[in-house]
Amino acid sequence: MSRSGELFASLPSGIDLCYETFGDPDDPAILLIMGLGGPMGWWTPEFCEQLAGRGFFVIRYDNRDTGRSTKLRQHPVSRVDVVRAFTGLPVLGRVTPPYTLSDLAGDALGLLDHLGIERAHLVGISMGGMIAQTIAIEHPSRALSLTSIMSTTGRRTVGFQHPKVYPVMLSPAGRTRESYVERSLKGSKVIGSPAFPTDEESARARAFETYDRGWTASGVTRQMLAILTQPDRTEALRRLELPALVIHGLSDVLVHRSGGKATADAIPGAEHLEIAGMAHDLPVQLYSTVIDAIVRTTERVHGGATR
Repeated sequence: MSRSGELFASLPSGIDLCYETFGDPDDPAILLIMGLGGPMGWWTPEFCEQLAGRGFFVIRYDNRDTGRSTKLRQHPVSRVDVVRAFTGLPVLGRVTPPYTLSDLAGDALGLLDHLGIERAHLVGISMGGMIAQTIAIEHPSRALSLTSIMSTTGRRTVGFQHPKVYPVMLSPAGRTRESYVERSLKGSKVIGSPAFPTDEESARARAFETYDRGWTASGVTRQMLAILTQPDRTEALRRLELPALVIHGLSDVLVHRSGGKATADAIPGAEHLEIAGMAHDLPVQLYSTVIDAIVRTTERVHGGATR
């Protein structure tokens, strides 16, 4: 299996994205887009290699403010900004995020341009699903298919959080590597899949890797503001004309299953796959199920060249 190792793409916007590829560049491209605060390593090498083994050129990357990609520290934000954006109350004032989901979508397209790829299959998790949806809506000629996993439409009445996640989401990660890892482990226990548990050693190793690759609290906050100020994409999703798959866990407490249902209901002809016992993670026990569904969706594309 051909694996590129970590590379960098310098985009015209001034953003540098760290990325890695798996498989043959002549195969159809699949762009994997991760969610809030997640570096590309959350798409594990095993997942990427299995997907590439099905005949795809797989690309994973760090979103801006994540991993080894550009950090926008010149745009300070605070948890007060998050609360204001979350409530949306006019009396608290409008929050203007440092960047939007459209900007994050532009980063993804810039990476495809860097690689000389005209069209790709889009696969996004959580915030990554929102970015993938945004690409498909705003740049339909670049998307061969769309897979949106544990995500939502941007409508506030769907895809909401269970109250039990708020203490973890709003708790500080501390100022040390160890405090970040401990907070991460607590969060994983709250949002992880009850029927497909991840062993603590693996969860701890992932947390250490996430921190060591360049985790920043302010970066997560900037991404969160892009999520909280996103538009409702429901009507735009109704106009999509591409094969689409929506996957959601029935035990998801971070993005309620109603977000996945609303997404699937909006996109014409979308396959809606709900998985019992899955929550807001991608357990190794479900790799084959998810990959089979992604491949099934790509096979609905007829004559779609990727370059």
